[in-house]
Amino acid sequence: MNALTPFCTSFPHALFLTWTTYGTWLPGDPRGWRKWKCGDRQPQPLLEAWCSQRLNNPPICLLPDQRLAVEAAILAHACIRHWELHALSVRSNHVHVAVSAREIPTKVRNEFKAFGTRALRASPFLLKQERIWARGGDIEFLDNDHELEQVVRYINEAQDRKEE
Repeated sequence: MNALTPFCTSFPHALFLTWTTYGTWLPGDPRGWRKWKCGDRQPQPLLEAWCSQRLNNPPICLLPDQRLAVEAAILAHACIRHWELHALSVRSNHVHVAVSAREIPTKVRNEFKAFGTRALRASPFLLKQERIWARGGDIEFLDNDHELEQVVRYINEAQDRKEE
């Protein structure tokens, strides 16, 4: 292995990316939450209250037109980058994406977030200064067609059932 050999020579079959809008799912949340490198955590009301008091702007909930703008931006960016988009759901407080991309997973997620932000900074949405997304997000590696199929079904069907 020389200095020019890439660190990662194999990529997962697909990625399941999830990120939330700013301030809508804080550490300590009653629905449970994930701590970076530590996994799922139980609710911690005092931690959630502490985090809530330190928000720089009110929580961001996307309106229907804003959701469509983020969706269009993600679709366009996937096309530009030649990434295979398997499923996409932009909700009022989070985004789910199933995608195949031969890139570093955090780069894929961050580019989607950046293009979504750009779409929301454009008129008429008036989100000029606010922080739109929470830091980071979840990345799951999908290693085969069965896992991808389950995630696509979840993104396309289960999200709407949860909001009924």
